[in-house]
Amino acid sequence: MTSPSLILASGSAVRRKLLADAGLAFTAEDSRVDEDAIKAGFADSDRNTEEETDELALKLAEAKALAVSARNESALVIGADQILSCEGRRYDKPKSMEEARANLLAFRGRPHILHSGLVLVKDGGAVWNLTARATLTMREFSEEFLDSYLAEAGDRVMKSVGCYQLEGPGVQLFEKIEGDYFSILGLPLLPLLDELRRHGVVRS
Repeated sequence: MTSPSLILASGSAVRRKLLADAGLAFTAEDSRVDEDAIKAGFADSDRNTEEETDELALKLAEAKALAVSARNESALVIGADQILSCEGRRYDKPKSMEEARANLLAFRGRPHILHSGLVLVKDGGAVWNLTARATLTMREFSEEFLDSYLAEAGDRVMKSVGCYQLEGPGVQLFEKIEGDYFSILGLPLLPLLDELRRHGVVRS
């Protein structure tokens, strides 16, 4: 039996690299989902529970995978999303360097949580899903360090909800990290690979 084709419903270069480095044969397709419309269906306040944010991350991941699945019959589609919460407040990717700086100052000296949602969809229906959390605590860095970090990182900080790439200089922002490395990068890779083995996409 021929294994189904595999599609990543994401424009994320990091997620594409993780799958490629793991040796998977896949294509990537942007879902073109209106994320703001989905987020509007979830109450947002400074007291969001971790469970509510998990649910939102999963809903976003599923919506992306379903949209791509509708255009690709019989393919196995990976949907993934990640949301950051800090002390009950949810954060989106910054729209400017000024917003990135303000967010990093808000995270400074505090733990924040990365909520990852991961879904596999086939023929328009979800066949598997997962949520994962990682807790990261930023150190009490100086504003001088922050300014130098932002100058070095440049516009890349706006590609990440946390304004950092942990695999690069962003690691210097932290004093403690608890959680799976791949989940922090936005794709809980080990459980995904295990499920793909079950579907015959990866050799067991």
